[in-house]
Amino acid sequence: MNFDKLIENPVDESPVDRGWGEGPSARYEALAARFRGLFADIRAGAIERELNRGLLHEPVRALATAGFTALRVPEEYGGAGASLPELFQLLVELGQADSNVVQAIRAHLGFVETVLNSSRREWRAHWLQQLAGGVLVGPGRSESGEVAQGKYTTRLEQQGGEWRLNGTKFYSTGALYSDWIDVGAHGVDGTAYVVLVRRDDPGVEPLDDWNGFGQRLTSSGTTHYRNVLVAPEQVRLDEERFAYYQAFYQLTHLANAAGIGRAISDETARAVRERTRSFSHGNADLVRHDAQVLDVVGKLRSSAYSAGALVQANAKALERAWQAAQSGDAQRLAHARAIADLEIAQSQDWVFELIIDAAGRLFDALGASSTLTPLGLDRFWRNVRTLATHNPKIYKNRIAGDFAVNGTPAPDQWKIGVVQAGA
Repeated sequence: MNFDKLIENPVDESPVDRGWGEGPSARYEALAARFRGLFADIRAGAIERELNRGLLHEPVRALATAGFTALRVPEEYGGAGASLPELFQLLVELGQADSNVVQAIRAHLGFVETVLNSSRREWRAHWLQQLAGGVLVGPGRSESGEVAQGKYTTRLEQQGGEWRLNGTKFYSTGALYSDWIDVGAHGVDGTAYVVLVRRDDPGVEPLDDWNGFGQRLTSSGTTHYRNVLVAPEQVRLDEERFAYYQAFYQLTHLANAAGIGRAISDETARAVRERTRSFSHGNADLVRHDAQVLDVVGKLRSSAYSAGALVQANAKALERAWQAAQSGDAQRLAHARAIADLEIAQSQDWVFELIIDAAGRLFDALGASSTLTPLGLDRFWRNVRTLATHNPKIYKNRIAGDFAVNGTPAPDQWKIGVVQAGA
């Protein structure tokens, strides 16, 4: 095999030949081949977008057009019918290209799972057809400020026989790139609803005001909803979530982090390979032959490999939960869901520790010039550090330990806000 060609053109080779390991299924390589050219294009523009705040309209729409955002939609509706291990392995590859893009479509992928698991046949069939056609759906759940934990200040009310939506959301990740937005709200009687509205409906205003130091391009800021008309058929109860939603959304972050790890490994290796200057107190005339530098690069690579292996193990646990959901066996589903939550909790701290460490350690293999802004190498730490703040990793080892000692299952973890007195 020509390893020089492999090193020079890594996107032309499969992950197996790159040493990242075998895919999750016999058909994975054929499935991934459909998208690797697009991944390469996305990767080519990642640094320029990062430096110039180039929003993701084009790459996100390109993924939808190519069928990536409909991977899980059954083949009879026009999707790829991908398994969860196949989906998450592809998300690792996409995260390697640009982690902003994975984050921007995370809520859409979760909406696909909601549709797949819906018991409302007509609504499910309608939305599977829409998703297969490239329709994108963004989120409208989280709210900032002094909001009561587990409550929405956004209101859904009937006015003159029409449903109207009013409120403001934050962390609207990907909403700016979407065709529809899935919005959580409370009715006047306290019932929690979710409604679908078009992004370009009158009164819907997604803003590009996300100012976090990481994941800068994900459209994670504010969206206003001012007296937005809601179609009755697009109203559903908030409790209609798929059973394994908690594990699914968290594993998306871990897959993205593993992809960042691969990008760190590749970009650092390329920089070392091309470097001509070396230190007088180093170990070789060329840095690419310096044993200490090679040790640093090797650690970056092993961190990325280990993170990817953990993601695939977690994806198998999630697939078991999906299969249990399809079986209609409530006890089997509850057990599979609990195990998936546990496995991902056990992995989360370690995956992020590996990649956060790698994002800082990469500079040990390079010189001071590697800190120059145009290279964009700081984006790796900023992005993975931001990902790690979601559903904070500090709680996960405690959750795993409580299971090991006391048999306590992982708790629901997706509520944040102010705890009201007496609640």
